[in-house]
Amino acid sequence: MKTLVPLLGDQLSLDISSLQAVEKRNAIVLLCECADETSYVAHHKKKLVFVLSCMRHFKQQLHDDGWSVIYRQLDDENNPKSIASSIELAVAEHQCEQIVMTEVGEYRLRESLRALQSNLSIPMDLLPDTRFLCSTEAFQSWAASRKQLRMENFYRDMRRQTGLLMEDDKPVGGQWNFDKDNRKPAGRSVKFSDPLRFEPDDITRDVVALVDNHFPNNMGSVHDFWFACSASDANTALDHFIDFSLPQFGDYQDAMLHDQKFLAHSVLSLYINIGLLDPTNVCERVEAAFNDGHIPINAAEGFIRQIIGWREYVRGIYWLEMPQYLEQNFFDYHKPLPEFYWTADTRMACLKGSIQQTIDEGYAHHIQRLMITGNFAMLAGVDPKQVHEWYLAVYVDAYEWVELPNTLGMSQFADGGLLGSKPYAAGGNYINKMSDYCKHCDYKVSKKTGEDACPFNYLYWHFLSQNQEKLSSNHRMAQMYNTWGRMSEERKAEIHADATHFLESL
Repeated sequence: MKTLVPLLGDQLSLDISSLQAVEKRNAIVLLCECADETSYVAHHKKKLVFVLSCMRHFKQQLHDDGWSVIYRQLDDENNPKSIASSIELAVAEHQCEQIVMTEVGEYRLRESLRALQSNLSIPMDLLPDTRFLCSTEAFQSWAASRKQLRMENFYRDMRRQTGLLMEDDKPVGGQWNFDKDNRKPAGRSVKFSDPLRFEPDDITRDVVALVDNHFPNNMGSVHDFWFACSASDANTALDHFIDFSLPQFGDYQDAMLHDQKFLAHSVLSLYINIGLLDPTNVCERVEAAFNDGHIPINAAEGFIRQIIGWREYVRGIYWLEMPQYLEQNFFDYHKPLPEFYWTADTRMACLKGSIQQTIDEGYAHHIQRLMITGNFAMLAGVDPKQVHEWYLAVYVDAYEWVELPNTLGMSQFADGGLLGSKPYAAGGNYINKMSDYCKHCDYKVSKKTGEDACPFNYLYWHFLSQNQEKLSSNHRMAQMYNTWGRMSEERKAEIHADATHFLESL
């Protein structure tokens, strides 16, 4: 029986469940660079180069492993625009008798494939994506028994399930979470090792030319592309991170420096999310480095928490809450995303630096995303769906299942507290504590109001005031509202006047 095995651009693993479920001699693997997938948002050029180059490298890996492959390039004549159309064409051309496919990661694609499935005359089996440690069914079962879906509780269950950093049923180090030890600001004397860079090979250079020609107006440049595009290179990048950056990762996980794009961050999420690295293997490698005495516990735990905690948790939230989650807007915000999110043309040094880095690299680390660009958008009253679409477009590691809950839930509090217990709102003091941006800014972080005051300062209190009815009952916000209540009416008026003037100027 001839079996078609369609693989998506984020399923580039020989261990994917669909490949494991079929006989190689009777299977045809389908990979298609579909126009719909390259254009449903205005993807960063580096993201397009990364995904398409990884797909082409994986085609070669499949051939080397003995698989028959149908590969459609973006500029091939008569290339179907959608994944569903490409599957239909392959079935007809090769007289396939069944389809075996790993479940997709985004809701819009799942609905498209369900519609296709109902119209096909041959069976189509959708298998679980076993790259994840917690299935969607297991997460739904976990969520059903809880009033609050807090990541910390989920994370502890995942530690018990995997045995990572566990001694019998107890956490190594005597506590589950070393987050309080992940918040050191980085001084100028701290030296960091950048992620490993790779020179584009012939395959990648062909893709660079393709993207430059087809997507001239998308964000970013393709001519300094440096990401790994094969499993072997991604594993080399993992080795480099563990050897040179992971020992510092725990201490400086939340730090920011205006002239340091990466600090001790791994930039491995793009390799994990596309399939080049296996998340369980990555965590086991990190645990082994801790057991060997190479890294401290706060580095090992902090890194593993991001993968088996946050990554698995937000995927569970995504499939639990879609499709209605996409429309969440707790604060009823409708302002458009400021133009400078695409240009970095702003006098605010922290925003300018974080956005320019995004333009240059298709990357910014989680605190830049959460506490700079995300924090500002929430304080400014931006429509959370527009914020989501920006994050989905501009970051190389962004796929909707992981990006949407992080943006709408954690960053924008648009779900009203389903994911996070309070809004991640902060004024200039937080940014000044965790970065050196304020030293290079036209505004003064020490000033709370006035023409040259840091806009984060008055926007923060304006945000609290405007949303007091919705937030004052949140016990984690009580101290801030007590402080607001003690302010003089004159001070409150200054805050509102400065905030209104600034927001009208955007």
